[in-house]
Amino acid sequence: MEDLLEVGQIVNSYGIKGFVKVVPLVDNNSQFEKFKTLYLQTNKHLRELHVEIVKFSKGLVLLKFKEIETIEQAKDLKNCYLKAKRNDIKLEDGAHFIVDLIGLDVYTQDGKFLGILKEVLQPGANDVYIVENEYKNQILLPVIPDVVKAIDLENHKVIVNLIKGLI
Repeated sequence: MEDLLEVGQIVNSYGIKGFVKVVPLVDNNSQFEKFKTLYLQTNKHLRELHVEIVKFSKGLVLLKFKEIETIEQAKDLKNCYLKAKRNDIKLEDGAHFIVDLIGLDVYTQDGKFLGILKEVLQPGANDVYIVENEYKNQILLPVIPDVVKAIDLENHKVIVNLIKGLI
């Protein structure tokens, strides 16, 4: 399992004091208030940054890092990703990291193998799993209680109920 997970992407600078605008990649933006340290991914390098100030604006997170003091320094971070330690990210009960779900085997409740979970879409109301079989055919499964019955990370599988009209 990966120890560092992406939590946001810097999309621009903000103001003249080194703030950056971040598109959050977490379910709950308030998570950023708990982060003390984030890791900036630039090409192949990771840089540790210490969070000084967190603000919110129009679905974005505005961050000020101790190490970034000018607008020029902030502009240099545009398009970079921010990562956090897995242990610093709090999940709601029953939630999972997407990175842990990719590659799981997907079975029906009666044991029929459907394929491998290849991608998780997040279009709005609920996530959608893209499951691909050995013939490269894809099945789209809504992540709702009537469909996704169990996620078993230890045994590397997802159990689903194919409700009528789903496929």
